[in-house]
Amino acid sequence: MGKYSYYTEEGLQKLKEELNYLEHTKRPEVSQAIADARDKGDLSENAEYHAAKEEQSLLEFKIIQLKNTIANARVIDESQLDTSKVLIYSKVKMKNLNVNKEMTYTLVADREADLSQGKISVKSPIGKGLLGKEIGEIAEIKVPNGTLKLEILDISRD
Repeated sequence: MGKYSYYTEEGLQKLKEELNYLEHTKRPEVSQAIADARDKGDLSENAEYHAAKEEQSLLEFKIIQLKNTIANARVIDESQLDTSKVLIYSKVKMKNLNVNKEMTYTLVADREADLSQGKISVKSPIGKGLLGKEIGEIAEIKVPNGTLKLEILDISRD
């Protein structure tokens, strides 16, 4: 059994919608592709059949992973979270002291991470380095090109 993952109600709903799509839309499409390829004759030399079977295998693996994620998901009431320190679902305004630039990120669960939306995983090196920090503290985070120094300027919730 895996560790629990924490999600917002919206994040968990997206996971359930993805699972529903994979099980009720994608799975029948892949099954049909296998049936169509099977009808074309000799399976030993049928590339379409082998590609469809490979796709089915990957799809089933993804469905199992998603079911496990949902089974181990816990919904967080963001309004009850402490804003005095960085936690999951904290919106953190920080200053990169290495380049003297301010930035804001929200720490989220792995599957909700999307850098283009300013959402980083709590399991990423930066996410791990920020967890538990308070306003005014400096997080020193080891990254491939050295040590990143981030000063926490503000912590809030959306």
